[in-house]
Amino acid sequence: MTFEDILYEVRNGVAWITINRPEKMNSFRGQTCDEIIKALNKAGYDKSVGAIVLAGAGDRAFCTGGDQSAHNGNYDGRGTIGLPMEELHTAIRDVPKPVIARVQGFAIGGGNVLCTICDLTICSDKAQFGQVGPKMGSVDPGYGTAFLARVVGEKKAREIWYLNRRYSGQEAVAMGLANVCVPHEQLDAEVQKWGEEMCERSPTALAIAKRSFNADTAHQSGIAGLGMYALKLYYDTEESREGVNALKEKRKPEFRKYVK
Repeated sequence: MTFEDILYEVRNGVAWITINRPEKMNSFRGQTCDEIIKALNKAGYDKSVGAIVLAGAGDRAFCTGGDQSAHNGNYDGRGTIGLPMEELHTAIRDVPKPVIARVQGFAIGGGNVLCTICDLTICSDKAQFGQVGPKMGSVDPGYGTAFLARVVGEKKAREIWYLNRRYSGQEAVAMGLANVCVPHEQLDAEVQKWGEEMCERSPTALAIAKRSFNADTAHQSGIAGLGMYALKLYYDTEESREGVNALKEKRKPEFRKYVK
């Protein structure tokens, strides 16, 4: 299986899926999402693999969400909004093995959503988490909002989405978005250690536990599916396009001038 946007490697039973677009802050385009989905399925049903790591190349970013250069009212791939986000999020949840988000830098926007959905999140002391949707004319109307509230609590989730602030690795641990924050130079060793520990556990027991955890929030996939269609309609508005245009023009967006 040949990949262009990601790297795939198995280290002592732990599959590492690394978004390899550091020049784009590991933002994803349509092809990136498709490759991650394929890699998750490859690792998920490989009997020699006991745990999966989702990572980002370089030191600056884990993932910063959708590639804005591939977004002009719609992204460049398949799916409701030009990105198969519903499928990607479902793949992380449905793969019968624990998925660890390894966060060494920015986990912003859609990258923050990936951290939310992954079974575990391990970050370095250089990590930064947060959402930017309402600043950019976008939002995640599925797991990124509904499931985030389950992870960090309703009030904190609303703060994250309404104010678009940045949070350190230690703050992410305190709110429940991350499991542990370690010194930057120890991150890979810590992630591999957790992965190898899970490789020693009963794979069937882990799969059943994961399914059981997910069953409690399975209804949120319906929210996500409906929400993505609403998001597509929103992307067709001048209000949403203002966010992308302001970014390109390096100015502050003026959303309210488009509200009638």
